[in-house]
Amino acid sequence: MNDQPVLQQFRIEHRDNGLVHLVFDCPGRTMNVFSEAAIAEFGAFAHWLADADVRGVVVRSGKANAFCAGADLSELGVAYDMIMKAPPRARFGIAFDHFFRLSSAIRALETAGKPVAAAIAGLALGGGCELALGAHHRVLVDDPKIGLGLPESLVGLLPGAGGTQRLPRLIGCEAALPILLDGRRLAGTAALEAGLVDALAAPGEEIARAEAWLLSAPEPSQPWDRDGWVPAQSATVSAAIAPWRERILAETLGHYPAPLAILDCVEFGLPQVFDGAIRSEMAIFAHLIQREEPRNMIQTLFLGKTDHDRLVRKDALPGFVAEAVSAAQAALEGVDGSAHSLAGFAGTMKAPPVRSRATSGYWIDGDMPEAAAARHCLDVIGGAVLPIATTLTPEERRLVDYAIVQATGYPAYLGGPLAYAARASAP
Repeated sequence: MNDQPVLQQFRIEHRDNGLVHLVFDCPGRTMNVFSEAAIAEFGAFAHWLADADVRGVVVRSGKANAFCAGADLSELGVAYDMIMKAPPRARFGIAFDHFFRLSSAIRALETAGKPVAAAIAGLALGGGCELALGAHHRVLVDDPKIGLGLPESLVGLLPGAGGTQRLPRLIGCEAALPILLDGRRLAGTAALEAGLVDALAAPGEEIARAEAWLLSAPEPSQPWDRDGWVPAQSATVSAAIAPWRERILAETLGHYPAPLAILDCVEFGLPQVFDGAIRSEMAIFAHLIQREEPRNMIQTLFLGKTDHDRLVRKDALPGFVAEAVSAAQAALEGVDGSAHSLAGFAGTMKAPPVRSRATSGYWIDGDMPEAAAARHCLDVIGGAVLPIATTLTPEERRLVDYAIVQATGYPAYLGGPLAYAARASAP
């Protein structure tokens, strides 16, 4: 017996034509996100679908503003702490098992033997884009404000639910890499011409277009699961990746591990069969999530930015933010410019690449003279800002960190001067 799952983050709507709608509609939220609860429910639906007596599925949003905004990044900090509290030998396995659940659920959806169409009437970002990529057919509302993207690299992560594997298989490496590495979004005709979506629809017509495709008796499988699909050759993929790796190293000196990890996912994954490829992707993700850089960037570039932008809209940004930014700028002006480059300040990295493949820890932790110069630069800025932050809450400190990163180009992988100072003073 295959009982229909009881869902709260989603709802299942049966239609008279034999189709079902899976409606993503997180209660109490303005946007849909893949929280722990949503991931568990989505997995339950995907496994129910395999034996369900339905003709096909329309995946859509119950929100007016977005299809899905991606992962619930506020839960990532909890997961990071859980992983890092475990013995080192156990961390990889814990991370892999914890984060592979969404990838596994999307894989179950696309291999359930039922055609799936995504009706996208709002932004589909991160895990929301990966969910759409797991559908067999995508209908996008033709509106320049509505598009698909994978912005994980912008907060130090990589798309870990199959995004590094489905996207280049669908649209090719050259078109996929700007989306994966730069967080580029595609909307309207650009998304259609790239092959990211299969059809465009006027607002309000996307569901009917998705249903019409499902009722046409399409093959319920992905191109990479069909007979005759040939994985890319390793040499071909490596050649396509090489100039991108060179560019990333020139721009970041290897301080930011996420872009390099994304390139590894593509390079190692595309020559594999798909089930192996998504496990390689998750193996790389499970190592990346243990690093400090993603945690720092999520705290500063997502949580700090969210708080900052909300306060700016309300014209309620506290005065200590501007005070801290002024102190950081004055301190930076007093430090030799070459140290800015070595520390990784935005727009100043002119030195040769210092690490071709990211390893644990920061480059500036080393004992080379250049590392000491970089640390001195960071310590001077921290020394100027810390007196202003002595009574601030953790939320206020990340607000200051974000403002300083934005105003000065302070290296975001360190999280900002207050996050860096806290690390330096930790036992």
